[in-house]
Amino acid sequence: MQIPNDYLERVYAGVLGKLVGVYLGRPFEGWTHQKIMRELGPIEYYVHDRLNQPLVVTDDDVAGTFTFIRALEDYGISADLSAEDIGKAWLNYIVKERSILWWGGNGNSTEHTAWLNLAKGIPAPQSGSIATNGTTVAEQIGAQIFIDGWAMVAPGQPQLAAQLAEKAGSVSHDGESVHAAMLWAAMEAEAFRSSEIDHLLDVGLSVIPADCLIARLIADIRAWHAQNVDWLATRQLIEDQYGYSKYPGNCHVVPNHALMIMAVLYAADDFQRAQMIVNTSGWDTDCNAGNVGCLLGIMHGLDGLETGPDWRGPVADRLLISSADGGNSINDAVRMSYYLTNLGRVLAGSDKLEPPKGGAQFHFSLPGSQQGFRSSGSVPLALRNVEFEGGRALSLAFVAMGPGQEAAVVTPTFTAPDVLKMRTYDLMATPLVYPGQTVKARIIAGADNVGKVAARVRVSVYDADDKLRSVDSDPIALNPGQQQLLEWRLPEFDGQPIAEVGIVLTAADRKAAGTVLLDYLGWQGTPSLSLHRPQGDCDFWRMAWVNGVDFFSKRFPPSFRISQGQGEGLVSHGTRQWTDYKVSSDVVLHLGTYGGLAARVQGLRRFYAARLLRSGHAQIVRVRDAETVVLAEIAYTTELEKTVSITLSVSGSSITAIVDGLTLKATDDSDHALLDGGIGLLVADGALSTDEVRVSAVN
Repeated sequence: MQIPNDYLERVYAGVLGKLVGVYLGRPFEGWTHQKIMRELGPIEYYVHDRLNQPLVVTDDDVAGTFTFIRALEDYGISADLSAEDIGKAWLNYIVKERSILWWGGNGNSTEHTAWLNLAKGIPAPQSGSIATNGTTVAEQIGAQIFIDGWAMVAPGQPQLAAQLAEKAGSVSHDGESVHAAMLWAAMEAEAFRSSEIDHLLDVGLSVIPADCLIARLIADIRAWHAQNVDWLATRQLIEDQYGYSKYPGNCHVVPNHALMIMAVLYAADDFQRAQMIVNTSGWDTDCNAGNVGCLLGIMHGLDGLETGPDWRGPVADRLLISSADGGNSINDAVRMSYYLTNLGRVLAGSDKLEPPKGGAQFHFSLPGSQQGFRSSGSVPLALRNVEFEGGRALSLAFVAMGPGQEAAVVTPTFTAPDVLKMRTYDLMATPLVYPGQTVKARIIAGADNVGKVAARVRVSVYDADDKLRSVDSDPIALNPGQQQLLEWRLPEFDGQPIAEVGIVLTAADRKAAGTVLLDYLGWQGTPSLSLHRPQGDCDFWRMAWVNGVDFFSKRFPPSFRISQGQGEGLVSHGTRQWTDYKVSSDVVLHLGTYGGLAARVQGLRRFYAARLLRSGHAQIVRVRDAETVVLAEIAYTTELEKTVSITLSVSGSSITAIVDGLTLKATDDSDHALLDGGIGLLVADGALSTDEVRVSAVN
């Protein structure tokens, strides 16, 4: 396939359009048109504050869209990716009853039903089929809401996008739900080379059966659009002939797909108006608005998002993905756009893009991007993405700053305090940055600045009361026109997670004013930290672990006590940035088939582990999906309630475990080798505890 010249920016616009639509529609999801008009009026802009809800929230539309696409990375970037492989990704990244999905019950939630099928060994596509689950369950909305990523990795290739969407949709859905997903994916893929809505609809219709209900519905709405200038008249016809009362189940695809088609017909060239129509129409507003937003984002690019009110400013690229890979959870639209673009480029036979600015996590390389940064401190900063040195940077402008005042910008690196206000969907997340790593930030003072400033790296860390406190590096002076590289190796914080990172400016003279450019901010290096219960009655330290067990105690004397009633359970911490390191702990197996430490954790079903088995062995194993491969094994008498020292080291293809002074060594240079990931505690059919887990560099 041919990659468009503006591919990256169009993907970015599509991701932003998806986020805007989801965040706009989420607060009144499920409302009828009549209730919306009565209580809110036409939805012209964000209304979360009117309903006392946060704007940026966890949501299945976002989490599923940007998680299931990872099957391409895990099972081979190929058009031949199977539905069964995507189903395996579900089992790896979804934490039962805690992440991604609406856990509404077997036979109520289509996705919950499909997950249960997968978990008991029914592979995709049987897991989502009508034959397995019945028509009502199989034809709810979910297949459609998760497909945007599959379209964005197939620019200008509607047949490929539809093929991938069909496989992904069939993990959990069937029938008209999958037809709707295929059609919308084809439209989005074609939108990389056309913005003519009738052409896009025709392309979408070409990939589904001509006599299916979705095709007939679109023919009706096209006719009603031709007859009615006012979209409200068409909306009423949809409610009368395709409304919720006509279809069983909680959230059927047909009524909601009809509203999406109506919105793009009446406002194909106007992002704000399309969002107003699809949201004011009601029903599954966040799902419908997210798909519409992504399509129009791709169609018209970033400029299309700028023609109405400020959609991007309040969002500031922020994106949350609750999954078993906690290091992917605190995310942003720039990071996700590069990820999708690189998948698409490899799928097309091209090379990946070079990481901007040496791989810095925050580089602001896309127009208008802020990557979650916001002003903080007593002096407000005006943030603006600007061209700089042939690329882009984030401009921080301040009018006046005197002694004792400070201006700061920070961006999230872990769960924010207001996560406790979120409804419906939990956020499984681990921090992005850790003690022992070195933070680097390049900053440049404006040549016309008044006075000089002192600059520091700042992190916000949770304290004993679950409140954020600021910790700063030593200051570096910044004169007008001068540039500096701030560097700080992060110290330990009593086991508490780092929730934000940024920079802080203070006046080094009696008065300072002007701008400072933040060119990039990032971190590197192996973490060096001790994980344990901190001082105080706090909980965010424990929330910094992805909880994949039945019971993760807060009150037992040891810092960590986990219990799994049946099968294997895992709690994990860390990110895919971690490669070579060692993890050590003194663990106690209280009951169970086995227990131990994990390294290079990439979800619930992809990791290495040092395990103590009740059967009389110690092992190094590789877990990948349903397969556990023993890489090394020795005889070992496992005793319950005995403290055992375990160290697990990973370096390149070498894996070494030291269990109670006994050494096991293994090499994994197979095609299934795991190259990166965090650490974990695991237990099967019982309970395990430890008071401390230590992570450090390999000697």
